[in-house]
Amino acid sequence: MTARAPARAATERDRTLADPDRTLRSLDRTLRNLDRTLGALADPHRRRVVDLLRERPRRAGELAEVVRISFPAMSRHLRTLRECSLVDEARDPFDSRVRIYRLRPQPMAELKAWLEQTETLWVRQLSAFGAHLQKTQKAEKEKKRR
Repeated sequence: MTARAPARAATERDRTLADPDRTLRSLDRTLRNLDRTLGALADPHRRRVVDLLRERPRRAGELAEVVRISFPAMSRHLRTLRECSLVDEARDPFDSRVRIYRLRPQPMAELKAWLEQTETLWVRQLSAFGAHLQKTQKAEKEKKRR
């Protein structure tokens, strides 16, 4: 009787490669998250809030005062940022009426990764185009010499 090798646990990558539909669903989910993040960041007030929260967590009222918009308008902007998971909301331990907002790193990390992938694609494309131009110019110079 031969001894069996222990079964290897399938990694997330293995499962994704084995199931192309899973890859497409994962990509679709990532793109939807990016769309929500970019949509939220399209508004200048929300970008200002994100900039402020990069420094430290802040109360909703403090954000409204610094950004110079009404409390109801700030509430709507913060709801949008929460819905796309850019910020987390917590209650002040001393006053449960006060909400403290902090920036979540994950959506920005996903955006950064996507931008890096896009940049890599464009660098490759532009490098190939540059190489083609050089080859074409070199060929034209040789034609003129003849």
